[in-house]
Amino acid sequence: MKLSFVIGYWLSTISTYLTPLSLALIILPATMQISYVARLSPPCLPLSDPPARRVARRPVAYGNVEQPSAHVRTRTSSGSHGQNAPRRTAPSRVRATSTERHPRPRANPRTSIVQDVARGSIGAGYGPYSYDPSLNRVSLGDGGAAQTAISSPSRPRPRPQMARTQTVEWLSKNLDLDDWLHNPDPVRDARLDRSWDIFSSRGWANATALIFLLGGLLALFAGYPVIVHFTHPGPKIVGFNLGGINGTGQVPVLTNFPSLIDPDTPQSAYKFTGADGKQYDLVFSDEFNVEGRTFYPGDDPYWTAVDLHYWPTEDLEWYDPSAVTTRDGKLVITLSEVDNHNLNFQSGMLASWNQLCFTTGYIEASISLPGAPTQVGFWPGAWTMGNLGRAGYGATTEGMWPYTYDSCDLGTFPNQTTHDDTPASTFTDELSFLPGQRVSACTCPGSDHPGPATSVGRGVPEIDIIEALVEIDATPPNFRGQVSQSYQVAPYNAKRQFNNDSSATQIQNSTITKFNNYMGDQFQQTVSALTYIDSSFYGGSAYAPYGLEWFSDPSNRESGYITWYSDGAKTWTVTADTIGPDATSGVSSRLISEEPMYMIFNLGISPSFQGQDYAHMVFPAEMFIDYVRVYQLPGVKNGMTCDPPSHPTANYINEHIEAYTNPNLTTWAQAGYTFPRNSLYNGC
Repeated sequence: MKLSFVIGYWLSTISTYLTPLSLALIILPATMQISYVARLSPPCLPLSDPPARRVARRPVAYGNVEQPSAHVRTRTSSGSHGQNAPRRTAPSRVRATSTERHPRPRANPRTSIVQDVARGSIGAGYGPYSYDPSLNRVSLGDGGAAQTAISSPSRPRPRPQMARTQTVEWLSKNLDLDDWLHNPDPVRDARLDRSWDIFSSRGWANATALIFLLGGLLALFAGYPVIVHFTHPGPKIVGFNLGGINGTGQVPVLTNFPSLIDPDTPQSAYKFTGADGKQYDLVFSDEFNVEGRTFYPGDDPYWTAVDLHYWPTEDLEWYDPSAVTTRDGKLVITLSEVDNHNLNFQSGMLASWNQLCFTTGYIEASISLPGAPTQVGFWPGAWTMGNLGRAGYGATTEGMWPYTYDSCDLGTFPNQTTHDDTPASTFTDELSFLPGQRVSACTCPGSDHPGPATSVGRGVPEIDIIEALVEIDATPPNFRGQVSQSYQVAPYNAKRQFNNDSSATQIQNSTITKFNNYMGDQFQQTVSALTYIDSSFYGGSAYAPYGLEWFSDPSNRESGYITWYSDGAKTWTVTADTIGPDATSGVSSRLISEEPMYMIFNLGISPSFQGQDYAHMVFPAEMFIDYVRVYQLPGVKNGMTCDPPSHPTANYINEHIEAYTNPNLTTWAQAGYTFPRNSLYNGC
C-alpha cells in the first residue's frame, strides 16, 4: 500500500475518534460549570414558617367542620383570649395577636414569596379559580402571613365567598422562583465577568477540545486530499475510479452518454488529409450501428427527423419521422407510396439544425443511393445550410437564403434593383425575385439583427455534398448516375454566371466532371458541377464516400475555398474568385460561407428537380447511409457550435421562436415580424 493511502487511512481513523473525544471534552467542562454556578446559588429555603410566624393549618373537610387544633388561638370581638382557650403548651409557636405588640422581624422578600407559595397564598389554591373555593383567606395589609378564621361548630357553614388575592410585585427585582441560576445578582455577576485566570483548567480543557476537533477536520478534508494530490497523480482517463479502473480491472463503458465521436469509428478514420496536404482531426462521427434508433423530436442529441411538407421545391412527399431509422448498421430513409396528409408519398428528412453545427472543416458521408440508375425520379440529398435558416420553415429562410453577403450596396436591395429600377440589365432580365437581404450590413443601428453587430451581413448559404440524379442519353448506356455538387449563393452575378475560369474554378477530371448547365433561377444562383458515379452505388449493394472540404477566414476572405469529393476523390473546387464582385450586376464579392452550418439528409421526389418515370420506379425505395464524419483543422476555435461568438444564432432564434417552430408559416410577416430598415434603400 502506498504511503499516501496509509497516511490517509490513519488521518481518517484519528479524525473519527477525535470527534467524540472533542465533544466529551466540551460537554464535561460545561457540566463542571453548571455545578460551579449551583454552588454559588443559595440553598433552597424551607417551606415551613419561621418559628415566630408559623400559623397552624386549618383542617377542612367538605360537609362538616373539624375542631380547631390545640395550637390555634381564636380571637374575640374585644381581641382578648376566650375563656375556653386551652393552655398554651408551646408559646413560642403561637402567633402574637393584635394586643400583643411583639416586634415583627423584617421579612426577606425572597423568603416571604417562597413561604406564600408554600402556604397557597400564591398559586393554584388561591384566587377565583382555586381548587378549594371554601377557603376564605383575607390578606393582611402589611403583607404578612394570612390569618385563618374557622367557623364555630354550632354555626351554619357560611356561604363560600370569592377568594381575594393580594397584588404581588413580580418577583422582586425580576427574580426567578424555579431556578436560582437565572436570578440576576449584579454584584456577583460583575465579579464573575471580571474574573479571568490563565491557569483555568476548564478553559484549557475547552480550548484543547476545540483544537483537537479543528485539527481532525482539517486533516480529513484538507490534509488528506493535498497529500493524495502530490503523492498519487490521477489517471489520464478520469471519471472511472481513483485508480482509473473498476474493481475487476476493467475500464467501464458508460452507456447512453452522448459523445461527439462514435466509439465504433475505426482508428484509421481519425485523421484526414486535405486538398492542400493539411491534416484534419476527427471531431464528430456517427456510425449508426445501434439498431432501431428513432429520431422524433427529443429522441437524439444530434439529429431530428422533421414532420412537414417541403413545399419550397414542390415535393410530392410528406416527411414523416417514422420513415427514418437505423437497421443493420446503417441509417435508412424510406420513400413509400402511401397516402400521408393528402399526399401520395411518404419519406424522411434528418437534420441537425440547432443541435450540431460546424464552421469550416471536412464532412464525409458514405451513401448508397435509392433504386438503380435505371429508375429516374428519386431525389436523394446530403447537404448543409446556415443555422439561421431552418429547412422547410419558410418564414425563417425568407430574405436569408441563400444570402452570403457582407457589403452594404445594391446587392442587399429587393430584386437587386434601386427604386428607379436600375441597373437596367438586372431589371429587364428579371434576375432576382428575392425580397432583399433581411439582416444585411446596411441594417439600421438598434434594429432586429442576430449580431455580432448590425453592420455585419448575415445569411443562410447552402453547400450541397450531393444531390443525385440520372442522366438519360440516346447512346448506350442510356442511363448514367450523376451527383450534383453545388454552392447556392445570393446576390447574383449578371445572368447568374459565376467565374468559371480555371484560375478561379478547377475541375479535377473533366472526363467524369463538368459544369452544370443549371445555374439557378430568380430565387437562387447555383454554382454547380456534375460528376458521374459507378452504377453499383445503389440499393445498398455498394457505398461511396462523398464529401466537401470547406475553409473560410473572415480576416483573409480571399483564402476561402470549397472542394468536393466523390468516391473519395476530388472532383472540383470553388474559390473566393469564383463568386467575386460583378460590375454588371453591381454586387460585391459573395463570401465562402462563414456561417455555422448544419447537416441534412433526405430522400425526396419532385418534378422541379427531375421528372418521374413511374413505370420503372420501385417503391418502397431506400437510401442508406453507413456513416457521417466531420473533421477540422487543429486549433479551430468554436468550430463545433451552432452559436459561435463571431456569428451568433441562439438569441435570434429564441426571440423569433414562432417562425422556427411552425412550418405552416411561409413568410416572416406571417410569423408577426418585420424586416429591419435598410439604411441605404429606405433610410433609418
